[in-house]
Amino acid sequence: MPGPWPLTAERDDAGVLTIAGVAATDLAREHGTPLWVVDEADLRERCRRYREGFPGVDVAYASKAWCTVGVLQIVAEEGLWIDVASDGELHTALVAGVDPATLILHGNNKSDRELDRALEVGVGRIVVDSLDELERLERLAGARDHVAQVWLRITPGIDAHTHEYVRTGHDDAKFGFTLSLGLADEAFRRCLDLVHVEVVGVHAHIGSQIFGTDPFIANAEVMLDLLARWRDEHGVVLTELNLGGGMGIRYTHEDHPVEVARYGKAVLETVAERCDVLGFPQPRLVVEPGRAIVGPSTLTLYEVGTVKPLPGLTTWVSVDGGMSDNIRPALYDAEHEVALANRTSDAEPHAVTVVGKHCESGDLVREHAPLPGDLAVGDLLAVAATGAYTESMASNYNRLPRPAAVLVRDGQVRPLLRRESLDDLVRRDIPLS
Repeated sequence: MPGPWPLTAERDDAGVLTIAGVAATDLAREHGTPLWVVDEADLRERCRRYREGFPGVDVAYASKAWCTVGVLQIVAEEGLWIDVASDGELHTALVAGVDPATLILHGNNKSDRELDRALEVGVGRIVVDSLDELERLERLAGARDHVAQVWLRITPGIDAHTHEYVRTGHDDAKFGFTLSLGLADEAFRRCLDLVHVEVVGVHAHIGSQIFGTDPFIANAEVMLDLLARWRDEHGVVLTELNLGGGMGIRYTHEDHPVEVARYGKAVLETVAERCDVLGFPQPRLVVEPGRAIVGPSTLTLYEVGTVKPLPGLTTWVSVDGGMSDNIRPALYDAEHEVALANRTSDAEPHAVTVVGKHCESGDLVREHAPLPGDLAVGDLLAVAATGAYTESMASNYNRLPRPAAVLVRDGQVRPLLRRESLDDLVRRDIPLS
């Protein structure tokens, strides 16, 4: 199939969608719906493509995309570092058995508890996001008689021209030290006077779901120019450069992201050429894909509950999940490819609007989805590329239990997440009597 579908997705002789040789109908029957289905071969292959596309570069998985124990174990087995952005993500990585030295702690508002925990377990790098955080980290590291190695997060003033909610590199952003306002320079100067914080590099992430290489090239050039200027002004050579992530993926057949090999080649050539011009030693490079690692590996299975045609208007197709297991269409106007999963059909396709079961008009799965005209209650629908920012943003809106997730490989199925029960929904509730 693949396009936006996982690498092993195909149709069997009966027309049923299969992943790694396992039929969607069998998965739905055994594990229920909604169901996140992860193609393990796809997930591992994408980890390897990044390592091959960025030779000599440390690849770190941005765990905010999907942070569960099993997923982190797989990416760690494939040799990737992992970045975390909260004590919950840090705890998950530790439970997964990830070496703390290969963890990177992010976050624009890290608490004392999060910073101290990172120091306690020996997180490899902390990405400092504000002057307040520098002061807190100096105090906390001093109390432990420890020197924290950090990267300063720089806001480089690059607009990646993506949705406003996933742009992070423009000047007026909540993340990092804005370069154009002199905040990056002030942060660096302060670091030089600290005893328990050692700045060893810089970090810049410009946004997400980017389809060209130009923003990444510009980011590398701006960061290297900054490092060279700091060398000239302060006599200090920082040896590490984290260029973030953000390369887009295919959510539909209309999407055409850059191949990883081309992305890597463009970045590495830029770094080499710019360092040569500046007379600056090539730094240790880090890149941080998240969506591009886990997003295409996963599909979601739903069961159709109602089909409501409104003559001359819209045909509404409701499924048994929605914005509680994939908020992206409501939050980002995102589109996902949708396909009939339990059979094929010769019926003429019709554009229908697939919606969830929540009490929100914005509870969309896909508008204008071309699905067969004989689509019926009880059919299974598959939604492509749902590995990133679905489970990690899932909620219990309308008190729906969150779905299960399974890992499939070579005809075998392993559980990743159990389905929540109704009892789970009230487990934290405290009755008043």
